[in-house]
Amino acid sequence: MAGIRDREFGLAATDLVVFVSAQATVGPCNVPKPRAWSPVEQSKWTSWHGLGSMPSAEAMRLFVKILEEEDPGWYSRIPEFINPQPVVDIEMHKPKEEPDIVPALTNGTGTSSIPEPKTISENGSSVETQDKVVILEGLSTVSAHEEWTALSVSGQRPKPRYEHGATVLQDKMYIFGGNHNGRYLSDLQVLDLKSLTWSKVDAKLQAGTSDSAKTAQVSPCAGHSLISCGNKFFSVAGHTKDPSDSITVKEFDPHTCTWSIVKTYGKPPVSRGGQSVTLVGTTLVVFGGEDAKRCLLNDLHILDLETMTWDDVDAIGTPPAPRSDHVAACHADRYLLIFGGGSHATCFNDLHVLDLQTMEWSRPKQQGPIPSPRAGHAGATVGENWYIVGGGNNKSGVSETLVLNMSTLAWSVVSTVEGRVPLASEGMTLLYSNYSGEDYLISFGGYNGRYSNEVTGILLIIYMPGNRFQNFNLLFYSAGQVYALKLSVKLDLQSSTKDQPTSDSTSRVLEPEVEISQDGKIREIAMDNADSKNRNDEANEQLLAALKAEKDELEATLNREGLQTVQLKEEITEAEARNAELTKELQAVRGQLAAEQSRCFKLEVDVAELRQKLQSLDALEREVELLRRQKAA
Repeated sequence: MAGIRDREFGLAATDLVVFVSAQATVGPCNVPKPRAWSPVEQSKWTSWHGLGSMPSAEAMRLFVKILEEEDPGWYSRIPEFINPQPVVDIEMHKPKEEPDIVPALTNGTGTSSIPEPKTISENGSSVETQDKVVILEGLSTVSAHEEWTALSVSGQRPKPRYEHGATVLQDKMYIFGGNHNGRYLSDLQVLDLKSLTWSKVDAKLQAGTSDSAKTAQVSPCAGHSLISCGNKFFSVAGHTKDPSDSITVKEFDPHTCTWSIVKTYGKPPVSRGGQSVTLVGTTLVVFGGEDAKRCLLNDLHILDLETMTWDDVDAIGTPPAPRSDHVAACHADRYLLIFGGGSHATCFNDLHVLDLQTMEWSRPKQQGPIPSPRAGHAGATVGENWYIVGGGNNKSGVSETLVLNMSTLAWSVVSTVEGRVPLASEGMTLLYSNYSGEDYLISFGGYNGRYSNEVTGILLIIYMPGNRFQNFNLLFYSAGQVYALKLSVKLDLQSSTKDQPTSDSTSRVLEPEVEISQDGKIREIAMDNADSKNRNDEANEQLLAALKAEKDELEATLNREGLQTVQLKEEITEAEARNAELTKELQAVRGQLAAEQSRCFKLEVDVAELRQKLQSLDALEREVELLRRQKAA
């Protein structure tokens, strides 16, 4: 495998990706340490051994992240003997002689509720063949209840993607950004829910505020959140190739088809992706996520959309553990619910509730079957029901579809897929829309938990929520079809409404449970003035106690800092005195050095004089020798 990576992706054998891959596939390094005479092998062993006991799931996440950052096109260059069916942007037809490749969606009786599609699509054009699925032209043509129906979607389909942003505005579903084959996207796609027609918006980023301001391209991103508010929508946070220090908020105006960077005030949160952003009144509540350094977060921030001011919230109680890829919902404009998500090695199935009035976290008692851990799932609210689909748990995809009644906190498994099925998707989006008086949920995109090559097309699943509805698999989209499910929820609601007496209490929104009694029963929260006053008094007392404790702690810290300041001043005084002594010694040494230099100069003069005398002696000796010779002659 290392040789394949070296040849196909151009990575050196000593790169971190090789050892992370070994950690994910083999496990921690248990091989003996090489001998010292082989520094290369010893360096490889040290790199692998340095990963310690990192779980295989975290190693695989890190492996994929490194490949996507270093070589975004790595997936398309996998050799055929590893990936016999490379990822392409056209839909693939499943042969009739292999019916087990396309999983059948069952309706609980063992019979398939969706016949196998027989539509081949190439380069965005569709060719219809003999098919048992009735192709319809719009949501209004869906007449059957509790039965999946294939819909005809026209126009150029977007690229398959996950970790994108999606929102519904004026009977149109907007899709922005996402991750496609390791590349961040920046395109804005629109699906008209009336005609079910795809189109692409040529949106630009407005660089200024004046009419003559220049426009630029929007930076590709993934893991962001798209939130509609009024006649515009916002894109909040997200991972980018060159991340900023803080969260970026962009605003899109459908009338001008332009993006603009929103100027915010206050202290913005650190840049992140995989967070949850929930619209509560005129505020956006941001929780958790993962920053650019892969550090998981569990902080809470609120953006006031009227003043565009950030507020860093320090809630009381025990907050959820740091996580990303979770879901959040708001109930009764007061309670923020957080469910699921994952860390680097663990997926969660816990449910947390934040009271936005007292800013207190709680872990309420739940009813019904507790969901399994998951991350990368999607959720949407319809009334007091919170629908959750998809996700994965580091081992397999989650095929069940859940609904939580936010008033009673009762879970229900509304549907499961029987038999052999593909994995459920991660990173898809789930949206609510009301069309012609009917309620629909729309799911788009996603990626399988194993990041396999099964993601070859797009899937759009539309269904109507009710008491019971058929399950679906979010990876069932190799044929590029669109499916719809409509339920008889209206009749159920009407029958239940007739049985109830007419009173003011029927229009009152029930509130979720935030306290747990010792007998384990769930109590409804009373909203009368007396209880509200008691809760406010208790909250004020707790706040005062917390402020007093914080004041005492600050005073103690101030005293410690003052003592340290005095000690530092004393040390500085001693150091200055020592410096003065050393300066005096230095001056004395310099004086001695000057005297020695003068003495050396005198000695050099004496030596020069002696050399001159010696030279004169040599001349005298030569003259004497000459006289002796003359005398001898």
